[in-house]
Amino acid sequence: MNVTLRQLRVFRAVAEGRNFSRAGDLIGLSQPAVSRSILELEAQLGLKLLDRTTREVALTDAGQALALRLERVLDELEQVLAEVRDLGQAKRGKVRVASSPTLSANLMPACIAECARREPEIELLLLDRIQQDVLGSVRAGEVDFGVVIEPSSSDDLHCETILQDPFCLVTPPTHRLGGRKSVRWSVLNGEPLVLLDHASGSRRLIDDALATHGAVCDVRQQVGHPTTAFRMVEAGIGLSVMPLLAIPDGGLPGLSVVGLSPRIQRAIMLVHRRNRAPAPLAGRVWNLIRETAARGAARTG
Repeated sequence: MNVTLRQLRVFRAVAEGRNFSRAGDLIGLSQPAVSRSILELEAQLGLKLLDRTTREVALTDAGQALALRLERVLDELEQVLAEVRDLGQAKRGKVRVASSPTLSANLMPACIAECARREPEIELLLLDRIQQDVLGSVRAGEVDFGVVIEPSSSDDLHCETILQDPFCLVTPPTHRLGGRKSVRWSVLNGEPLVLLDHASGSRRLIDDALATHGAVCDVRQQVGHPTTAFRMVEAGIGLSVMPLLAIPDGGLPGLSVVGLSPRIQRAIMLVHRRNRAPAPLAGRVWNLIRETAARGAARTG
């Protein structure tokens, strides 16, 4: 059955006025268009709804039954459609975004500040979680979208890369590799390392890069936050491979930050459930985060 909203509205107008011409004037259709719409509705239902004569229009029993119920149904439907339209035009509300720790610390503060400046009626609520929990929150619909390092599995997600973030080496300044502009991944072979643990979205990429370039390393400690790793490097426990975004804008006093060659980057992505686009308010925050990341990349690049 392919009954349209227009057909039902036309029938309601005819049922109320018992006249095709008056119904057409009420809803802005010609008399032939009204007649055609009623015939199409009757064909879809397989029932005669109106008895027509040259002087009047009368409802059949089926038409009477439909008319009695239709008024309430159409009123409710129009109310729902109005509410949805208002939602699409809303300018005030909360948007929930989940983000993995290094991004929460080094990307999202600028995004939250920019949202407060440009969209003061939107409250951006940040959930700071490990990567797998961020992805779980997105998949469960607990948040509007997530900000993550490229996930290993994304078949059920829509992903948009907003930033490419290269890895770098952090060493004490007195280490043989300290103070250089760049070193090859292969020279890390045999070095003790302090790395982010496997809850980080970066760890898989770091392990792959070391293996690809033949660097077999002794991972002395695995930690959850870059600051912890930096303190361990200062204490002489080992070197660290970190995403450049984890390095504070003012650098690391007392430590040396060295580029790694060839340049290997992690993709920072916005993610939402596939085939479920963010609501309009969330879409505005999505665009704002993308633009803020692009401006930051342009300044540092």
